[in-house]
Amino acid sequence: MSAPPGVTFRERRAGTRSWIGLLIPAVLAFAVLVGLGTWQLQRKTWKEGLIAALNERSQAVPAALPPPSAWAGLDPARDEYRRVTFEAKFAKSGDALVYAAASAFRPDVSGFGLWVFTPAQLADGSRVVINRGFVPSDTSWKANASPPPSGNIAITGAMRWPDRRSWFTPQDNAGQNVFFVRDPAAIAVAKGWGRVAPFYIEQESPVPPSGFPQPGKLVPSLSNNHLQYAVTWYGLALVLAGVFVAYVVKSRREVAR
Repeated sequence: MSAPPGVTFRERRAGTRSWIGLLIPAVLAFAVLVGLGTWQLQRKTWKEGLIAALNERSQAVPAALPPPSAWAGLDPARDEYRRVTFEAKFAKSGDALVYAAASAFRPDVSGFGLWVFTPAQLADGSRVVINRGFVPSDTSWKANASPPPSGNIAITGAMRWPDRRSWFTPQDNAGQNVFFVRDPAAIAVAKGWGRVAPFYIEQESPVPPSGFPQPGKLVPSLSNNHLQYAVTWYGLALVLAGVFVAYVVKSRREVAR
């Protein structure tokens, strides 16, 4: 096929190469955008299942705490946030203060503060760490804070598994009794509490007379914006395809003039 009048073969070939050279990068970018959109749809399905499971567990009647013989077989994906009830005696080993923002699962508290972790001993001698509740980051609560109750008490709460430490998590300061990760096993080692359960309990009741530490029931409150994210990625893929097609058409027209 001959070049149009006034257009040399070299110019025509250069115009064709200009968009062909962008074809592979455009296809790769399009595939990445579509892949991200599909991944967000998969995340949406996963998040909906998680929200349904958390709602079911948080609204269930508290069951008996699994015995220590069953602890090794517990699975966070299946057992976390399950409400349990049991009798235990708070150990006289002192509290551990875990600095963190208020949990999204506790709408009754806000801002930065401290979670008060205390070991409790079961009837068979095994130990479970109890998150007795939230206190403000200032010291105003200390004058009115209630100590752990003495004797065997009935505790109701939800099972939680340790947080993961990230690169940005500050190092714990056991000397100042300040920790930055809700990890009962690590805290127990630093505090000399001995062996504890692989999970901890978010205490709902009993509520201390002073209100501090402030226990409370966990309320699942997870955002689910994955559909919007998927639409955004798919939309960008369509825009990319449209821009590329328009560029090809324009390039071919310019060569044909």
